[in-house]
Amino acid sequence: MPTIRRLITEHDLQMAMEQGLRIRVFRDNHLIESGSVIIRLTDDTVITQSSVSDLAYHNRESCQFFELKK
Repeated sequence: MPTIRRLITEHDLQMAMEQGLRIRVFRDNHLIESGSVIIRLTDDTVITQSSVSDLAYHNRESCQFFELKK
């Protein structure tokens, strides 16, 4: 799936979480997660879920988040 746009601001991430948008996560120019949804945001962490028992914690400063096309 191609990406649509980068999620940069608090508002972007909050909207993606509320709408249940699928995202891709990059760190150091490497894809580390694809197709997950944001389930929680804190000041420095984005928590994503890709399956029932698969949670991941991503540092906001070291990762880039992109919305996936539906």
